[in-house]
Amino acid sequence: METILHLLPIPQDQRPAFQAAAPEAEHLFLPTSDRGGAADIPQDWRERVTVLMGFVPPADLKSFPRLKWVQSWNAGVDPYLAPGVLPGHVAVTSAVGAYGPAVSEHMLAMLLAIYKRLPAYRDQQHAHVWQDLGHVWSLSGASVLVGGTGDIGRHFAGLCRAFGAARVVGVHRSDAPVEGFDETYPLSALDELLGQADVVALALPHTPETAGLLSRARLERMKPGAVLLNAGRGSAVDCAALAELLAQGRLLGAGMDVTDPEPLPPEHPLWDAPGALITPHTAGGYNHMELTLERIRALFLDNLRRYTAGQPLRNRMR
Repeated sequence: METILHLLPIPQDQRPAFQAAAPEAEHLFLPTSDRGGAADIPQDWRERVTVLMGFVPPADLKSFPRLKWVQSWNAGVDPYLAPGVLPGHVAVTSAVGAYGPAVSEHMLAMLLAIYKRLPAYRDQQHAHVWQDLGHVWSLSGASVLVGGTGDIGRHFAGLCRAFGAARVVGVHRSDAPVEGFDETYPLSALDELLGQADVVALALPHTPETAGLLSRARLERMKPGAVLLNAGRGSAVDCAALAELLAQGRLLGAGMDVTDPEPLPPEHPLWDAPGALITPHTAGGYNHMELTLERIRALFLDNLRRYTAGQPLRNRMR
């Protein structure tokens, strides 16, 4: 018999749908709002769980000896795929597709805050200063380069178009066209494209190909006065070099929901870099319940039905 551990916050009135999706299974519900994972799972549960739906820190997975399938609530599951974390027979699926609306809105909010000097005006408010800070910027007519053309990248491209962006170009790990972009290119074209973009927005997973993608040399290739946004993985950007370029005035600003390292150490120069707007990896969390959590629940329920029926799982990473 399967034993399914549900760590998502699933309301009582929605639990019967999950139970009906796998009627022969034992269902254990432990609603967990901490995106760091559940820490209070009883040991006897760990010993009999075969399906884990949610997030447990990778180092804890060894305490689940009967696991067959892990459905993560994260879009990126690279920690689960690292050698030695899970036995090779355990299936791993991600929550890709659940975060697009929430993360793209967060990216847009950061961009507009930088364009309209809102952080500086908030500083003036705290100091009780009434002063016009001068010129502001607009997405209307802008050229936008989006790293990553998946769910988040497509949603962000759509928002930029709605705000009047003149050109939205995507770069990704293939050369196939993607709906919603004027043009798409492989990552190898990045060097040629960086100098053309008023906005460079990253929504890339962590892979060997994307780690260190925006090195100092590539940051220096960006158009003077451009804005960098990163809501994918912090490993894509050299944050120390970014802080230096912001301090030099080479870039207008940077909206960073993810950093490298993460959490960003208190002494890191990016905290105080001019034009830096930093949030602590919150764009894709549960803070926007309607846009994120409900989409994750729907994905989990669909995949559970597929698992019970022996059908291919969505977002299977291995």
